[in-house]
Formats: sequence, structure tokens, C-alpha cells
Amino acid sequence: MYTFQARIRYSEVGIDGNLTLESLLDYFQDSSTFHSEDLGLGIDYLNEHHMAWVLSAWQIVVERYPHLNERVIVGTAPYDFKGFMGNRNFWMDTEAGERLAYANSIWTLMDIEKGIPTKPTPDMLEGYVLAKKLEMNYAPRKITVSENGEEQEEIQVRPHHLDTNGHVNNGQYVRMAMDYVPKEFQIRQLRTEYKQQAVLNDRIIPIVAANEVGDCYTVCLNREDGKPYSIIELEGTQR
Repeated sequence: MYTFQARIRYSEVGIDGNLTLESLLDYFQDSSTFHSEDLGLGIDYLNEHHMAWVLSAWQIVVERYPHLNERVIVGTAPYDFKGFMGNRNFWMDTEAGERLAYANSIWTLMDIEKGIPTKPTPDMLEGYVLAKKLEMNYAPRKITVSENGEEQEEIQVRPHHLDTNGHVNNGQYVRMAMDYVPKEFQIRQLRTEYKQQAVLNDRIIPIVAANEVGDCYTVCLNREDGKPYSIIELEGTQR
């Protein structure tokens, strides 16, 4: 298990003064990066072994978005390895112990030279001490896609979308998807599936659908051939 303390910054809040979903996702991603770096299993180690952890799926549940200047504790822990797959939980708490948000994630370890999945090294299996699985309602990995989605204007991948692997960062897909939900929509659960890696100058075609009740939006960020880079589901309520 790994935790760090933080304070909600002005650059991380929205118009309501609360932490945005995108910034929450960044906190969770950063916590896993910090954890790996502190174990000596971070970016340099992965580059030396020609490996990369690729995110396959997110499920993030938000109980409350913390306010500007609120002090929080962010944590993460791996809880399972199966072959080349790894599972991690995340959470954000107040200093008083209130659980603000929590998450499940599924990762794939890739051999970046061969372009195929690979098993963790002995160093990884020893360093990532498995913790007890977080108690939460685990949603299925696969997201149901509506056939009634509407095509939106294409998005071209620019340099600011990319991470150190030269691929669109998984948080950037979420930022793209959030442009298609109403501003008054309060997101309480995010689910994502990552199917393909988009790179510089790729063209992404968003297909957006909402359910009849209006409490769930699905955004497919597709390749030009119609196959998805990422599928994102946003559940919530109208403010």
C-alpha cells in the first residue's frame, strides 16, 4: 500500500470550486507512479526492461468532490497479478477519514519491443506487495455501447495529448469524453475501456449516446475505421 498527502489546488478545481473528475484521475495515476518510483520499478526500470504498463480499464466512484484547499490523503495498492494482468485499487480520503472517492483499475504489462503482453519480472512480484481487495461494487469490465449514438466533430491527436510512451494518455480520453456531457451533470461514476493506442496525428471520431433517463452517457472515441480507441461511460445526476 502507498499513500501521500495533498492539498486541493486552484488549478485542479472547476467553476464550483471543487476538484474536477479529471484532476481526481490524475491524483490516482500519480499515486501509482509515485509508488512504482519509490520501489525502484518506475519509468527508468521499465525502459531498461523494454516494458510498459498499459491501462485496460478504470472504474472510479465519487462520493464527494473535495473543495479548494481541502487536505486529502491519496492511496493505492495492487491486489492481484494474473499472468500479464495486474489489478490496482485507489482511494482519496479526508484527513478525518471520510472516503471521498475510490477506484478499481486493470493493467496489462507489455513488451514494447515485441508489442505483446509479458509477465511481471521477479523484482515486480517481490516489490508490489499485494493488499486486500477494496470493498466496493465492482462493475463489469465491458461497457455496453448504444447503437443510437451521434457522431461528433473529429479530434486530431496533438502533442499535449501524449504521455511518455508516445500514446494518448488515458486521462486525455476522459477529458475528451467530458466535453459531451452537460455542464450541470454531476458525475458519480466513471468507467472506461481502453482498446487501442492513439498516437500523434491520429484522428478520433467521438460517438455520443445518452440513456432515456439522462443519468448515463456513453462516449466511444473511435478510429476512422469505426473501431474504438476507448469507450467511456459517465453516470451521475443533474445538479
